[in-house]
Amino acid sequence: MQNSWLPVAPDSDFSIHNLPFGIFSDERPARAGVAIGEWVIDLSAAYALNMFPQYPEAGSAFRKPVLNDLIALGRNFSEYVRHTIQFALSDPDSVLNQYAANLLIAQKGIQMHMPLKVGNYTDFYSSEEHALSVGQIFRPDNPLFPNWRHMPVAYHGRASSIVVSGTPVRRPAGQIIQENGIPAFAPTNALDFELELAFVIGKDSVIGQPLAVADAETYIFGAMLFNDWSARDIQRWEYQPLGPFTSKNFASGVSPWIVTLDALAPFRTPAPPQEPAPLPYLACEPRENFDLSLSVGIRCGNGAEHTVCRTNARHLYWTAAQQIAHHTVTGCNLQTGDLIATGTISGWERGEKGCLLEATLNGTEAVQLGENVTRRFLEDGDEVIMRGFGQNGHVRVGFGELKGRVLASQMGR
Repeated sequence: MQNSWLPVAPDSDFSIHNLPFGIFSDERPARAGVAIGEWVIDLSAAYALNMFPQYPEAGSAFRKPVLNDLIALGRNFSEYVRHTIQFALSDPDSVLNQYAANLLIAQKGIQMHMPLKVGNYTDFYSSEEHALSVGQIFRPDNPLFPNWRHMPVAYHGRASSIVVSGTPVRRPAGQIIQENGIPAFAPTNALDFELELAFVIGKDSVIGQPLAVADAETYIFGAMLFNDWSARDIQRWEYQPLGPFTSKNFASGVSPWIVTLDALAPFRTPAPPQEPAPLPYLACEPRENFDLSLSVGIRCGNGAEHTVCRTNARHLYWTAAQQIAHHTVTGCNLQTGDLIATGTISGWERGEKGCLLEATLNGTEAVQLGENVTRRFLEDGDEVIMRGFGQNGHVRVGFGELKGRVLASQMGR
């Protein structure tokens, strides 16, 4: 890749190799942009300077307050935009450099917005390490249900409450079972995060037509960090027999920049072997994940941030392609802007657990957050910060940060 005339720190998530898409605003309305280093390239303004002549129809998509129309133009279009910008960044005589004062906007002076209108969101349960850890807490004699290694298990989440990074999350209240076996209505005392990735669907599929696992990735536009906020005590009482509902529908967070699937290509890695072999509709070689370093930090009030998890997306037992193949096997159709979330991504070690439920063994063993500060679950004022990136030699591609601060319940506690 060419060197850029625009200085970009070597450890920046937003290198010339990345160029993720997002929605931002300044004194002007929300519109599409691409991140590079500490800057955002205003795609609408770049279009007005004829930077993308092969797609005259793109102008309206760049001016929209969500990326759905841009994504619907296809991955060939998004790659054309990225490659055009990469070449412009490597050419000192480019329009981008000549009009940098108008086209480059400092990230510190903008507001990021929800990048998508999400029509549907499905959350999978694809990490074996997570599934086993949770199962060992609640069902030590039978930690994995019989179906888990045969199909990607999932539930249908709530799209309307997906929020962009920086949006505070109010502590929810709901039914919680008491020691006497009688439920009470109260604020959750077991608020948790879940570290996940969410894959963004890039084109519509046809209802009644399953997607072959070998073709599934062609329906993915890109990926974001995803925080599946969870109220564990509410979840324990409600999840049988149909799975979680109000314990998870109050909020889910996404990072503001969508990293394209093509930008993630340098980090492809073989997925773990599967035993038993999956049924033919889920079988495909090569099976690949992405070697992405993921972390979670907690900042208590205005104090220092403390890392509570470091793990990697390469561990996932069920790949994104398998998730999509199973999702559509009945003929269920996908739509542009849908999200397919991985479920909590964990490793085997305690410091690799992607949620506090695992890290604290359901609140029985606190994690240390600096001197004299511990957590079993999240407290009011805590800020959760998720990060993720891939590094392959000098090529670094990241997601930026996904943040959310806990607000007190409107009921009090």
